[in-house]
Amino acid sequence: MTRTCRYALAAGLMLAVGLAASSGGAAPAASSKIVFLSTRGVGGPTEIALMNADGSARRTLIPPPVADKPPSIPDWSPDGRKIAFVGVDGIYVVNADGSGARRLAGNGFVPDWSPSGRKIAYLIGHPCCADALYVMNADGTGHRRLARNAWGGTPVPAWSPDGRRIAFTRDRDGNPEVSVVNADGTGQRRLTPKGAFSAYPAWSPDGRKIAFASYRGGRPGIYVMNADGTGQRSLTGAGALGASWSPDGRRIAFERNHDVYVINADGSGQRRLTRNAARNQSPAWSPDGRKIAFRSTRDGNTEIYVMNPDGTGQRNLTRSPANDGWFAWSLPQK
Repeated sequence: MTRTCRYALAAGLMLAVGLAASSGGAAPAASSKIVFLSTRGVGGPTEIALMNADGSARRTLIPPPVADKPPSIPDWSPDGRKIAFVGVDGIYVVNADGSGARRLAGNGFVPDWSPSGRKIAYLIGHPCCADALYVMNADGTGHRRLARNAWGGTPVPAWSPDGRRIAFTRDRDGNPEVSVVNADGTGQRRLTPKGAFSAYPAWSPDGRKIAFASYRGGRPGIYVMNADGTGQRSLTGAGALGASWSPDGRRIAFERNHDVYVINADGSGQRRLTRNAARNQSPAWSPDGRKIAFRSTRDGNTEIYVMNPDGTGQRNLTRSPANDGWFAWSLPQK
């Protein structure tokens, strides 16, 4: 298998973490938080930080050093009480208050909790390009390989909303493709055509659709297909990356030419939300669907911003000399 790093495609791809929601301009629920990677300077030490959804109460959750290559986004458990992250020597889990950190696996990256919170999927192999898809119990027991030739990057893998399947990027001979496998390792199936250079699947909240990035025609774009691989169609046209579904499944946020856009799930109503010379990337809907967070370099370094779904009310949440990014919204604690 060819193991060539492809960070250009990985940049800006982020899954929305959320439940059914309403739209509007109000602030996210007070219980919602954002966890993120924070790096001091270029190539400096990286820590995991936590803040409220309005940017207040920022604090260090896990001090340096933590892994920052590839960008391995910390992942919230579905109940919002724990966070899985990648340390310098494996996958860890920590309570949301920063206590109880412990190692679950001595190798691996891009951990992803199952919807039930009982399992964690992850990749093992070269940090750039991965090699195999694994799953383990949330306590670190029961490690099991589900598929070979898994491709690295962020964010993968992706659990279906019902927790029965995992979509992932598979790379065979330098031709990434979107595949799906049952959570027990059976039923592995390729969903996208050979040679179409397709990657980074994102399930719709109802589990009926999968959005993904594809280089068909030589330039990246966002495509949507049914969960069985049928009905594939281009949604955004060339130049688009990422696929972040709104919690109600009606809209998709994405990055195009370093600006953030939204589009209806049927391909209508495309709208540009950011307009500046900076890099505006990695859009992700808040759990209640009322905000979109994203990364931007408009202030000279990478910061986390938030805005309303119509692009109004853009503001810097982190406001620090560090490079802050690769973030994830929490769900309200149950």
